[in-house]
Amino acid sequence: MNTNAPRTIEEYLRQLREALAGQDPALIQDALYDAEEHIRSEVRAHPDKSEGDVLELIASTYGAPEEVAAAYRDTEVKVKAALATPAPSSVAQGSALRRFFGIFQDPRAYTSLFYMLLALVTGIIYFTIVVTGLSLSAGFAILIIGIPFFLAFIGVVRVLSLGEGRLLEAMTGERMPRRPVHPGPPAGWGTRILDMLKDPRTWTTQLYLLLMLPLGVVYFVVAIVGLSVGLRLALAPLLVIGSNLGWPFVDTLGSIEINDVDFGPQAESLPAALIGMALGVLILALTLHLARSVVRGHARMAKSLLVMSGS
Repeated sequence: MNTNAPRTIEEYLRQLREALAGQDPALIQDALYDAEEHIRSEVRAHPDKSEGDVLELIASTYGAPEEVAAAYRDTEVKVKAALATPAPSSVAQGSALRRFFGIFQDPRAYTSLFYMLLALVTGIIYFTIVVTGLSLSAGFAILIIGIPFFLAFIGVVRVLSLGEGRLLEAMTGERMPRRPVHPGPPAGWGTRILDMLKDPRTWTTQLYLLLMLPLGVVYFVVAIVGLSVGLRLALAPLLVIGSNLGWPFVDTLGSIEINDVDFGPQAESLPAALIGMALGVLILALTLHLARSVVRGHARMAKSLLVMSGS
């Protein structure tokens, strides 16, 4: 018999956490949730056995902490390889200019840009829910429904954070949790309230959801300005040709003037419109580069606020 074999659930989880040291915090959170959920289910299914005896059974079926950790590490490597979206080899091995404009072939750039546009909507929703939930929780605190309302509010916030994490992972590829943090053994309302109040994630999650509104406004404005100006300039030659051919919709699009040079449909010079097209393509490329970098940084910030520490 292994003398280091865990005899309690807490000891098993501690050994699993130690075996996963150095891994992504989101992976650790998922592994700990799966392990604790499985162990507690087995304990409930064998009320005639002690916790230590159930853990011995689990070690031979579910696996010892070291074995479970190794399985999660191997699976994570395979999943990352399967979900990776490598850049085309012609872009990756090309010149700096080719790599710069190769952003148009990067799917992550477009998903990041979409996230910047979507962030305004999600930010409004998150901000409204958090502000309403906090104010009502404070108002109901003196009433009998105060405690269950606060628990329900925190539950909703954690569901939102889990959904936000899945959205970010889909948009950026940054590993985020696929499981929540396990609530632990059954406990009374008072204990659960104290645990939530002492849990830093209770407050960092709400902070993140509140920050999403101002960040969403900034992201949306930057994305819209970059897209509108870039596309408008990039289409300048087509608009000039359309204007000369008398297309009726062209005149409604207006024009853009930069340093007294009109790149709009009223421009009489096609070369000026071609210069505008080149400038528009450059602006679109810069917008995609900015979107990818901003949303990558946002995903790392989200991980620091939403994910349980891996330590």
